[in-house]
Amino acid sequence: MSRTRRDPREEREARRLAGSGRPRWRLDAPPTSGRLRRDPRREIDALRVAGTTRLRLDRTGRAGPLALPTIDTAAVAAPTIRIVDDPAYLVTVVPDAPGGRLAPLDRQLLGAARTLADAGGGAVLVLSFGQIDGLGAAGADRIVALDAESGDPSARAAALAIALAALQPRHMLLPESAGGGDLARRLAAKTGEALFAGAESLTARLATRPAANRRIEQRGAPPRLVTLAPDAHLPHAGAPHEARAIAAPEGRADAPHTGILSIEDLPVAADALPLAEADFVISAGNGITDFELFRALARALGATPGASRMVCDAGLMPRAAQVGASGTVLEASCYFALGISGAPQHLQGVARCEHVVAVNTDLHAAMVERAGLAIIADAQQVMPALIALLTAEGEE
Repeated sequence: MSRTRRDPREEREARRLAGSGRPRWRLDAPPTSGRLRRDPRREIDALRVAGTTRLRLDRTGRAGPLALPTIDTAAVAAPTIRIVDDPAYLVTVVPDAPGGRLAPLDRQLLGAARTLADAGGGAVLVLSFGQIDGLGAAGADRIVALDAESGDPSARAAALAIALAALQPRHMLLPESAGGGDLARRLAAKTGEALFAGAESLTARLATRPAANRRIEQRGAPPRLVTLAPDAHLPHAGAPHEARAIAAPEGRADAPHTGILSIEDLPVAADALPLAEADFVISAGNGITDFELFRALARALGATPGASRMVCDAGLMPRAAQVGASGTVLEASCYFALGISGAPQHLQGVARCEHVVAVNTDLHAAMVERAGLAIIADAQQVMPALIALLTAEGEE
């Protein structure tokens, strides 16, 4: 958008009367300048998108509301699934997979196994104790379901020993976690295999780990049994793999010598869990005024309640509930932020959370940008709506 820009000198010369000793000017002569001058306000008004409360500009030059681009579904090809029919060797993986879902460390474990398998034409075989979702996208070629009664670690170690003897994999990888690390050490003691625990770098030729309080680094060729430390390898990011289910190897395990009579999971109230151990955390920020309703929503969701620093500074939530670099750094699978804008120290506290859900009225809040799912609304109105939905779902 532009308008004519005046040139005072040119206008004066155009209005000068000829044949006069002293300068005389015509006042009725129009300006003759052809130079153009931009009008930013008129340009913004022309680019404004109608029907929105927040200022939005259409930089494409189209008039009216922005139209979503059309996608030609016929041109979108289905992802190619990679199939390894005759592998040269096997790399087995034993993920934790709590609740039948791959944890971040499990995905890193499959990424490391994929690197070892691709180095020489091998295949990745997952040994699972139950149904696990998303193994093909994570890089698994084969899946073997093993039986283990009630999660007894001795029984699981015996089942893994049978699979190790029958399949003869080149490597068996387990996560260096509370459950995976214990299982790897039981398996090493049962089979006599050398265990390379806590590998922080793993390739087909070299495995490294820190030692002596991280003052030195141990290196060597990776043995058959290896546990991988967290954040030591990237997850698989290539094409999905077949994840073909095959029969479990046959064999009879010796009766485990254990004093464990039964194993069961005892329910723990979510609000009694420390934030560092919680798997699902819901936090309140400045957008929350009714904290009784917030606690009711936390109980309905089965989530551990947390809060931002400003809420804890105001005394509305205990200091132990503070989330952030100056409070508790979370390892939760899901983080639900209500009315939290997302200060830098708070974002540091949720950096390791796998899924983040944010409710905020500000579309451009830092927490909304961090979230995988965002609801642009008032958190005070969202909370009773969620409680009503959960109540109706429980009554069905």
